[in-house]
Amino acid sequence: MREIIIIIKDQEYKAELANTPTAHKLWDALPIEGKANIWGEEIYFTIPVSAPQEAEARQDVDVGTIAYWPVGSAFCIFFGPTPVSRGQQPRAYSPVNLLGKIEGDLSELRSVEQGTAVKLQQAGSS
Repeated sequence: MREIIIIIKDQEYKAELANTPTAHKLWDALPIEGKANIWGEEIYFTIPVSAPQEAEARQDVDVGTIAYWPVGSAFCIFFGPTPVSRGQQPRAYSPVNLLGKIEGDLSELRSVEQGTAVKLQQAGSS
């Protein structure tokens, strides 16, 4: 099981990566830093990973899902409804490749502002 740490502001979030081709590409590209874009209750930013849409890609995801958006080469964190949601469940703009799931309380993500620094790294590294 591979785990990553997502650092936003002074908060650290641990996420378990899925065993998917795109998750393996993400792992190999770490560490990665970017600037948060906010879309409803989703944080996303472009990363230096290129991957096609996987067969299991989907729009409807669970709270805490981390995903890769092939259209924008972006890492996504879903923590609530987005502008295209049907109800309270997160929904991506278009299908995303599932990367894994964040553990714990994500309520602090609601205070993240556009342009906030985000860092992704392998768990156990600094």
